Amino acid sequence: MAFIPVTDVATARSFYESTLGLSVVDDSPFALVVDANGTKVRITPVPDLRPQPFTILGWEVAGIEAVVEGLVARGVGFTRYDGMDQRANGVWASPSGDLVAWFVDPDGNTLSLTQFARP
Repeated sequence: MAFIPVTDVATARSFYESTLGLSVVDDSPFALVVDANGTKVRITPVPDLRPQPFTILGWEVAGIEAVVEGLVARGVGFTRYDGMDQRANGVWASPSGDLVAWFVDPDGNTLSLTQFARP
């Protein structure tokens, strides 16, 4: 199980369910739980959130270009970092050949997509 802190569960639910397409497993006053392809993600309300300057949750994807394109069509903006040679769509090719793209949720939590370079 993974945990994501948020300030507004209704806004988070719209993003994680409608924008990212994750299924809601449970919605209680304590947390919203979504299914991220077999991993439960507990989206928990907190009174004071300071988003961290690093990725807190990521997904392995096949065909990152198509996934990025689909999320952009749903309104997701991909983060660009100074000093990183990212493609126009925000995808970065790591020295190992892995492809990575970052985006944020409505609370500013950094999320990522990775397509691993496997033989």
